[in-house]
Amino acid sequence: MRTALVTGGTTGIGAAICAALQAADMRVAATYSGHETRAASFTEATGIPTFRWDVSDHAACAAGVAQVETALGPIDILVNNAGITRDSSLLKMSEEAWKRVLGVDLDSCFNMAQTVVGGMKARRWGRIVSIASINGQIGQFGQTNYAAAKAGMLGFTKALALEVARDGVTVNAVAPGYTDTDMVAAVAPEIMKTIVARIPVGRLARPEEIARSVAFLVADEAGFITGSTLSVNGGQAMI
Repeated sequence: MRTALVTGGTTGIGAAICAALQAADMRVAATYSGHETRAASFTEATGIPTFRWDVSDHAACAAGVAQVETALGPIDILVNNAGITRDSSLLKMSEEAWKRVLGVDLDSCFNMAQTVVGGMKARRWGRIVSIASINGQIGQFGQTNYAAAKAGMLGFTKALALEVARDGVTVNAVAPGYTDTDMVAAVAPEIMKTIVARIPVGRLARPEEIARSVAFLVADEAGFITGSTLSVNGGQAMI
C-alpha cells in the first residue's frame, strides 16, 4: 500500500485529493497550518490523520515528514497543494505579501520535495504532483505574487523531473482553472460573473475533478508521464 502526503489537505481541492487517494487504497496524511478545529473535524469524518506545520519553513517540513513517516511509513507520493493568496496590484503590494505567497506556494515545493525525494530514489519509486494554477500560465491582474509562484512551480516540475526520471520517480503539475473552493468564494460576485463568462464550459470546476487528475498522475500506470502540466480549466486556457 502506498503512502501519500497532501499539503494543505483538510479543505477544498486538498481535501478532495485526500479522498480520491484514500479511495484508491492508499494511506493518506494531510498537513494544515491553522484551524485546528477544522482539521479535527476532517480527521473525524475521513479517518485521515492531520499534521500541523508551516510548509514555508524548511526545518519544519523535515521534522513534519519524519513525524508522518513514523506514523504511516515512508512517503511514496507527495502532493504540493498548500497555497495562499495576498492579492493587490504591484504598486500597492507589501513586501510581506510578496514573500509570504512565494514562501507558502513555491518555497514549500522545494522544502517538501527535497525532504522526501531521496527516499523515493532509494526505493526506485515515487510520485510528486504540484498544484499550480491557470493564473501561473496566463497571469492575473493583482496577482503578481501568486502568478509568479504558480509559474515557478511549472519550471520546478520540469527541472526536478529531469533529475529523477531514471530513478522511477515522476514529477508533474496540475494547473486548475477556477474551482469551487473557499478561496474562490472570496472573489466579489461581480468579478466572479465575468470569470465564469470566460470559461467555455460555463461553470467552475468541482474539487473532485481536480482530484481525479492527481489520482491519475500518481497511479502506478502513469509511470511514463513526467515533467508535464495537466491543465484542468474548462477550456479557459488551451495551452
